[in-house]
Amino acid sequence: MSLDTDPTTTNATGPVVTSTQAAGKATSSPAGHSTDAGQTTPSSPSTKESFAEIALRLGGASADEAQRTGVIDTADDQVEDLFAEQYKTSNSPIHRAVWDRHVPTELFGPELSLPTEEVAQVVDRSLSVAARHRKRGSLIDEDGKISDEVLRDLGDAGYWGLLVGRNYGGAGASMRDFTRMITQMATIDPTVAGLASVHGCIGAVDPLRAFGSDEQKRRFLPGLADGTRLSAFALTEPGAGSDLTALRTTAVRNGDDYVVNGEKLFITNATFGRTIGLVCKIDGAASVLIAELPKQETESFRINRYGIFALKRAQNNGLVFKDFRVPAANRLIPPHGDGLTIAYHGLNLGRVSLCANAAGAMRWMLAEMLPWSGYRETYGQAIEKRELVRRRVGHLAGLIVACDALTHWCANLLDQGYRGEMECIVAKIFGSEAQKEAAIELFMKTHGGRSFLQGHLFGDNVHDFLAPCIYEGEGEMLGMAFFKSLVKQHGKEHFEPIGKTLHQLGIKAPNLADPRHLWALRRPMLGYAKWYAGRTLRPARWTKPSAPRISHELARHVRFAQRYLSASGMVISGTMRRHQLKLADRQCRMSALSLQIQNAVTMLVTALYAAGQNDAVTRAAADTVCSELRRRITGAHPSDLDYRQVTSLGATIADKGWNELRGVESGEILQGYK
Repeated sequence: MSLDTDPTTTNATGPVVTSTQAAGKATSSPAGHSTDAGQTTPSSPSTKESFAEIALRLGGASADEAQRTGVIDTADDQVEDLFAEQYKTSNSPIHRAVWDRHVPTELFGPELSLPTEEVAQVVDRSLSVAARHRKRGSLIDEDGKISDEVLRDLGDAGYWGLLVGRNYGGAGASMRDFTRMITQMATIDPTVAGLASVHGCIGAVDPLRAFGSDEQKRRFLPGLADGTRLSAFALTEPGAGSDLTALRTTAVRNGDDYVVNGEKLFITNATFGRTIGLVCKIDGAASVLIAELPKQETESFRINRYGIFALKRAQNNGLVFKDFRVPAANRLIPPHGDGLTIAYHGLNLGRVSLCANAAGAMRWMLAEMLPWSGYRETYGQAIEKRELVRRRVGHLAGLIVACDALTHWCANLLDQGYRGEMECIVAKIFGSEAQKEAAIELFMKTHGGRSFLQGHLFGDNVHDFLAPCIYEGEGEMLGMAFFKSLVKQHGKEHFEPIGKTLHQLGIKAPNLADPRHLWALRRPMLGYAKWYAGRTLRPARWTKPSAPRISHELARHVRFAQRYLSASGMVISGTMRRHQLKLADRQCRMSALSLQIQNAVTMLVTALYAAGQNDAVTRAAADTVCSELRRRITGAHPSDLDYRQVTSLGATIADKGWNELRGVESGEILQGYK
């Protein structure tokens, strides 16, 4: 997790749509290789100007911005090369929903599964460790951090090795198993749950698991699995957050070592004695070294400590390197691209885990709201009987179900081998924004002034409830990254040929009333005209949902989301035609379009997920959140029927409980008066 996000420009241009300079989007150098001590390594960026860079310059960007954005675009292509054709972005569920004419609905149906017995035992032991320490008040040490005893006990339980293969001492859990555990652990302590994601998804575990050599895996993974070496990923720098082309930390080969100089900032889980994935520049190319930090400060390494509100119970520090030596054998070499290709891979895992954590944290909030709303009275009546409180309870249940649906769906896609870039962005944005809304609008306002007492769930964790909005990429920046991924293929097929023709002729502003312009563009425009006519004359077809019994209400949400997604391709293409080269500057328009499509995706996934659930309260919660998402898309206002629907759900949960809260313990009511 990183707290650093800069509002740098996201570029998605017409006539060609280039990559996105967005928070959490890694960058890399164009492909090319040179030999370094027998290893194949990425070379320095090419100096040849790409058409994407030319398009940006014609659109008004500086040469430096155009060049950096071209580098990012190349990095995105290199990451795509890591995946089999059927699992690339152009074949992902969201891309197909927007651009294809025949879409299998089952692509959006979360596939549920049970963990293996070994994984289930590790999860049960880990949950018991956290629950025991929470009950006896020993989760936190005298410095306000998760205690070393807790970290060791979790290691003994197998917690840190869930995502490590069994042949290296781990449990070999799937992403579905792992995210299910994250949600459960977050009902006990969200920080402990988050540390599992930092260690396993964006720390050193995933880079080694996915890109390490057999020798590197043998050296590092056993210690990472048993928790004797906890890990982090050191990417962010004081001057490089969203704009990762601004990295300054360098490593220079000296004998059998690399000598590292530079500084990292906001690195979660990084302190003395930890193992980190260190992103630095080697010969001008971004690279990753697995670095083992010393157990104390040395002349070549020191910790930059600072006061920080979010993640206050975890180690979140800056790292300062001065002639710090790392064995050359610790360098990770991806099959395509360079070191920041590695960062892309783990970020998607981290984004899904954030959504899973939000689902657990919001369960804890709801479990705290229910006894308080039954205890607190106004004018002689418990506030659980009040319509506004019932609405809050019902709405919170809907947010929880939507997060569950997105988590299961994305984890399943990752397990199948999909890149999942767009899908994981949807989960991250919705989960973090839902948790923020739940904390402020639903939880805090229901508890009133007690929310700010020490020992209250809100008062003690408010910063941790809000900060995920910028973890693994700030939400709106990621929304534009989502837009870029969605339109890239369409831009290449239909807009890039037009742009190349204009560039060759030196035409900056085409005028279709000019016969010369019209004649020059006749061939590329004919291809676009055929696509446009096909979209207009042949409506998209979706297969029927596979759920055996889908209610009328949920089926209505499925149909709406399907129609909206299929129609959005024409809207996006029209926006590209209208703004052309200036689209890069239309961040607000890109963000708005992106959010509406994200809402439709969440609506579709949630409705299909709920259709497979036996619990009537869960299905009703899905209905309420899907209705809310539909209103966000259409701009409609809630009707009296909508209010009755959500308040009836809230009353049911307050009176009879909800299966999804089983085992979630609430704390005592603070400053009681009865």
